[in-house]
Amino acid sequence: MKNQPFYNRVFFALQGIGAALRMESSFRMQCLAALIVVILLVCVRPAMIWWALLLLNCGMVLAAELFNTALEHLIDHLHPELHPSIKIVKDCAAGSVLVLSLSAVAIFVAFLIEIVLI
Repeated sequence: MKNQPFYNRVFFALQGIGAALRMESSFRMQCLAALIVVILLVCVRPAMIWWALLLLNCGMVLAAELFNTALEHLIDHLHPELHPSIKIVKDCAAGSVLVLSLSAVAIFVAFLIEIVLI
């Protein structure tokens, strides 16, 4: 599958996003949160730095969710039995999503504080 044309690679990526939307409720929830952030940005029209910070965080959280989903599916396929080392891998991947989500929430709270004070 190496050296595919660009449009094929985009199609494969969209298939992955579609699969995550169908199968992962946490990904759907994060997409909804990102949509709410975008709607709020459009309504409030803050400085561009807020657009950059909030959209970057949304993108990172969604990307982390996709990596976590891919890793979990790969691990479950290759080694469906429970194993302590596999549990650590899955927990660490989920932890990375949590860390990015908490970072995104902190930046969103800072944004809300600024728009309320202005």
